[in-house]
This record gives sequence, structure tokens and C-alpha cells, in this order.
Amino acid sequence: MKYVFLDGERLLSHADLHRAFSEALDFPPYYGNNLDALRDCLTERTEPVAVIAVNTGLLKEHMGRRWKPFLRLMDDLAREQPPLRFLSEPFETDAPEGFENQTE
Repeated sequence: MKYVFLDGERLLSHADLHRAFSEALDFPPYYGNNLDALRDCLTERTEPVAVIAVNTGLLKEHMGRRWKPFLRLMDDLAREQPPLRFLSEPFETDAPEGFENQTE
């Protein structure tokens, strides 16, 4: 499985988001750096991909009007392309109620 980490503290623009995908997934040099090109590249993949977004409030701020279309694309692809998973804060877990992470 390949992982794409999107951190709102590090991705300051729409271009940074596309660079993160391109670098993590070895997109071809002609990758178009837009949502249509992202859809094309992700739907061509056969290897599972997990996209993990943190500091999403900052991501939303940095992407501006492009944030909602990006979320829609991730949601659509997660339904259409079972090898793609999109996880964003706040994370949902399958932990039973009352479970607390124990650290030593």
C-alpha cells in the first residue's frame, strides 16, 4: 500500500497538495496538477492507496474554494475505487467505548 500524507501545517497551497500526491505516488512528469488529473492518476492505479489528512482546518484554509471539490473527489474515489482510502481528522476508530490508549 502507498500512503499520501497531507498535513495542513506543511501544505500551504493547492500546488503543495498536488506535489504531495505526485511525489508519494510517483505520478508521471506530465501530471496536470488539477483535480481532473488527480482523478485520472488515482483511477489508473492498481495498488491500494491511503490518503491521510491531518490539520484539516489549515488545509481547508490554504486550499480555499478548492477544498470542497477535493473532498468530493476523495469521497467519490473511495466509493468507486476500493483500493483508495481517505482518512481525515477527526479520525473514526473501531475502538470500543471507554477504550483509552495506554502508554508506558
